[in-house]
Amino acid sequence: MKTLNMNFELIFVPFPVIGHLRSTVEMAKLLVEREARLSISVIVLPLLSKDDIGTSAYVSALSASSNDRLRYEVISCEDQPTTELHVENHIPRVKRAVEKLVDEYSRLPHSPRLAGLVVDMFCTSVIDVANEFGVPCYLFYTSNVGVLSLGLHIQMMYDKKMYDATETEFEDSEALLDVPTLSRPYPVKCLPYGFGSKEWLPMFVNQSRRFREMKGFLVNTFAELEPYALESLLSSGDTPRAYTVGPILHLENHVDGSKEEKSSEILRWLDEQPPRSVVFLCFGSIGGFREEQAREIAIALERSGHRFLWSLRRASPDIDKELPGEFKNLEEILPEGFFDRTKDIGKVIGWAPQVAVLAKPAIGGFVTHGGWNSILESLWFGVPMAPWPLYAEQKFNAFMMVEELGLAVRIRKYWRGDQLVGAATVTVTAEEIERGIICLMEQDSDVRKRVMEMSKKCHVALSDGGSSQSALKIFIQDVTKNIA
Repeated sequence: MKTLNMNFELIFVPFPVIGHLRSTVEMAKLLVEREARLSISVIVLPLLSKDDIGTSAYVSALSASSNDRLRYEVISCEDQPTTELHVENHIPRVKRAVEKLVDEYSRLPHSPRLAGLVVDMFCTSVIDVANEFGVPCYLFYTSNVGVLSLGLHIQMMYDKKMYDATETEFEDSEALLDVPTLSRPYPVKCLPYGFGSKEWLPMFVNQSRRFREMKGFLVNTFAELEPYALESLLSSGDTPRAYTVGPILHLENHVDGSKEEKSSEILRWLDEQPPRSVVFLCFGSIGGFREEQAREIAIALERSGHRFLWSLRRASPDIDKELPGEFKNLEEILPEGFFDRTKDIGKVIGWAPQVAVLAKPAIGGFVTHGGWNSILESLWFGVPMAPWPLYAEQKFNAFMMVEELGLAVRIRKYWRGDQLVGAATVTVTAEEIERGIICLMEQDSDVRKRVMEMSKKCHVALSDGGSSQSALKIFIQDVTKNIA
């Protein structure tokens, strides 16, 4: 028999890359802070990238911070795979970890009841583990309602044999999709690569089928950002309940010793610049550019006349084996005399402390790959952005932010390729980039005003009585109701 004082436990299984891992940990922290009866265990799978020293340090710090309410169970595996089947290969280890955790807390005073598993969007096969233990499975979706709904819509069309965007020419298609959660037609050529590729589409369709088996969706967004998409999803009647609990952000600015000096130097330089005068270019841990593209960006920055902070990394020749790295000699790659001509207004760096940079008053615009965490961080700090999608769902994010919501400026309307799967991208010209930067840095633009308004709503959503706090409360209530 359930009582109001019953303690209960959730087990989280995040996807083992830094963006997903951090979001999941922040979500778990928020839940245990909100609900005193709840404890959470996070199962950390072997990292996908062996070369990511920063992520390894982060995982080590998590292990050291385990306590009775929030624990981290790190699964080690030396011969870890690096394919999309990574999680499936670890299901037996996940099952053993769940068994161990259940056994451990069953012997605690006031033993908590296992209330369910919360799994990442790329860990749907863990539903099978939840079913074995007879508990509900919830999805933690680290991106937005819009792209979640796009995947569900494509899966429904695919299963009804109504979806034919799988030809290799999809990026040249003039066709439009009528997606219920978008207020305007969605161009097929804006599809994320996985939804147009014959190789990847079956995996994403199967993923969405499994989403429908979930008890509910925790989505890292907030109601005020995607009202049309959320209303459409909730009224569809054929999907699990969605709880918009974001923005879930990792805002702490802890850097390891090797990066501390670089970070301090960057932030000091920004403190010396006028308010909203610097355009910040940063493209995530996987984003990098070929030499030709780097030169076009340099030309655009110089022509724009704006101050800039540019996090430039070399594109990886094989992303499965190594992450993007530093160019060995930028003087040889960028236009001759570039550094001399821009030394008073610009700074080219490698790694960047992105959150700390966006928080600085000097930042007036953000050219970003458009990963969802980066978009939320930009909105949180009220910084207008210009998306430059490079992989995953970022082409959809760019469409949504520019065309659907009017919260970003356009560099170009259509993008090609995907760096994550090695699909060729096209070179964006200096003229396109310069136009985008000038529009982005306009001080009194409608986009800037809308971003500032959305930033306020972003903060309110997480405050007491805000939409995300209310959604979190309803989620906790529903979890307790679903305990067998």
